[in-house]
Amino acid sequence: MFQLSLVNIKFRILKIGVYLLVGATIFGCKNKKELKATPVENFKLIGYVAGYEDFDPAKVDASKLTHINYAFANIVDGKPKFELEVDSSKIASLIALKSKNKDLKVLYSVGGWVWSNEFSHVAAFEASRNKFAEACVKLMKKHDFDGVDLDWEYPGQRGEDNAFRPEDKQNFTLLLKAIRVALEAQGKKDQRHYLLTIATGSNQAYIDHTELGKAQEYLDFINVMCYDYYHGWFYQTGHHANLYPTKQDKYEGNSGLQAIERHLNAGVPANKLIMGIPFYGRMWEKVNPENNGYYQSAMSTGMIIPYWDIVEKMKSGDFEKLYDESAKASYLWNAKDSIFISWETPKEIDAKTKFIKEKGLGGAMFWEYSLDKNQELLNALFKGME
Repeated sequence: MFQLSLVNIKFRILKIGVYLLVGATIFGCKNKKELKATPVENFKLIGYVAGYEDFDPAKVDASKLTHINYAFANIVDGKPKFELEVDSSKIASLIALKSKNKDLKVLYSVGGWVWSNEFSHVAAFEASRNKFAEACVKLMKKHDFDGVDLDWEYPGQRGEDNAFRPEDKQNFTLLLKAIRVALEAQGKKDQRHYLLTIATGSNQAYIDHTELGKAQEYLDFINVMCYDYYHGWFYQTGHHANLYPTKQDKYEGNSGLQAIERHLNAGVPANKLIMGIPFYGRMWEKVNPENNGYYQSAMSTGMIIPYWDIVEKMKSGDFEKLYDESAKASYLWNAKDSIFISWETPKEIDAKTKFIKEKGLGGAMFWEYSLDKNQELLNALFKGME
């Protein structure tokens, strides 16, 4: 996940994961059936909602989700804390959605790209871990959440100038254990089960700096961020959420397949793995025009662009739609302005939902709800998970 700032706070603050297109463009018939608005059976369909976005959570179609993660709480004085004025009202709107879907679970997420700085400190000592765990439960109860999600970016590694230490690898597991113990104690009092989940990085470095085989014992499921393979640090175009490795990549690269295999090899059961899907693309400007800008150098890094904004830009008629069959990934090329965009479409989502089912994964997660105003991607995801 990532925190975005407004406009560029919007697309920087958080590292960051939908409805029918007008008429019959998705389903190919004029008198299309409405999608069946019931929770996905057996699979989890998890949507992140970013509190800092200019978006009314009451507009979330709760009938198409099993879980909502509200992002983000910061860590202040060793405790999770909501810092935006709008947080309380937006949380209340999300909790109210349970009246429309009695099975819906709403969690809050701590951290994100910008707010992961304190994780290493709170995880470092038993006393600070217990303090944080107890505070997690207290904040959960205050807002009537169903659990806690941690988005530590990244244990043992440099993220957005965050603190880190070699001991993060073991301390992260101990932190999760402490939170699980606190949640179980509260659950015993309330006679219910509270959820504990995390968002994980997709590359081998994340696996090497964590103990996922041990950590998963304390987790209900894991949201794998299968995106940002080529991102805001790269002056090089490329796919940011391809399902399979591409033959065109000049570097080692990454893919959804590789990300999931790394987690399985680390000892996480398949049914605890949730595949992350981006509702945004990555855009590079002033790109070398060779090969339609595909895997070329650029004068800008891969900035975040919402799905709805990509759809708007395409109305200019300047973008050519292209597809990498080996990677199962779409991209756009604007020769006039030398712009390259890696993006997610219903075609990619269809391939990924088939992959999720074939691999026996627990479901799909997406970042982030407001980035797809017309809900074209959510409808494709919901339909694919039926």
